[in-house]
Amino acid sequence: MNYRHIYHAGNFADVVKHAVLALLVEHLLRKDTPFRVLDTHAGLGVYDLTANEAERTGEFRDGIGRLLAEPDPPAALAPYLRAVALLNGGTGGSPRLYPGSPWLVRSMLRDRDRLVAVELHPEDAATLAATFRHDRGVGVHQADAWQALKAFLPPPERRGLVLMDPPFEARDEFERLADGLARAHRRFATGILAAWYPIKDPEQAATLHRAVQGIGVARALAVELLVRSPVDRFRLNGCGLVVVNPPWRLDETLGELMPFLTRVLAQDSLASGRVHWLVQSL
Repeated sequence: MNYRHIYHAGNFADVVKHAVLALLVEHLLRKDTPFRVLDTHAGLGVYDLTANEAERTGEFRDGIGRLLAEPDPPAALAPYLRAVALLNGGTGGSPRLYPGSPWLVRSMLRDRDRLVAVELHPEDAATLAATFRHDRGVGVHQADAWQALKAFLPPPERRGLVLMDPPFEARDEFERLADGLARAHRRFATGILAAWYPIKDPEQAATLHRAVQGIGVARALAVELLVRSPVDRFRLNGCGLVVVNPPWRLDETLGELMPFLTRVLAQDSLASGRVHWLVQSL
């Protein structure tokens, strides 16, 4: 519970995670029927990029800062970039505020859709609750993420998305994430499940992929970005998401998007991005 995302808000990993998240929500919006999003590691909701913590690392400059400097971003980034612009009053240039996953999701939902935001850290949960205190479409809960999978799944709407975004403070976080995906799939087999993970040592990501292949899902997609060669296994060299039950043609959309993000977010000449199926039943 020592992790504070304010130090990393808007970095390259947030760009990848939130660009994919926005595409998933946009897919759910294509049907009139309501849906629910469960965000298991919700954080603060909104991050001030002028705060001392964010300025101290400056990670947002190599993330959302670079992206917003691009004159002609791909159409697939439009839902994500709209959320960033909305939070900042529609102004161009460097943003002062950055939307965490709950704010981004809520900005896209209709009146009939719902968001359940779970955060364990007491101060962050209190801040998140204050942000949405007048919003009847959002429920904020201070709780353990993995217990929340049992408490809030399946959703009453029987349609929706689960985002799992652990801080990876614990040594067994990859194992817990794989177990969380398995439990979420057992309780909500038709839901879209998205799980973010860091890439320091690529073998850890490969182990997660093998675990996903063994939990009985019919379809699972992985999208990954390495901003540098993973020579130093103690640095954040990249990140990825596993998406269970990905929307139709998401692989094609991400296949077109990742070369752009790789170019824009690269931190050395060996940066790379890839999209590949972990499970693809016919």
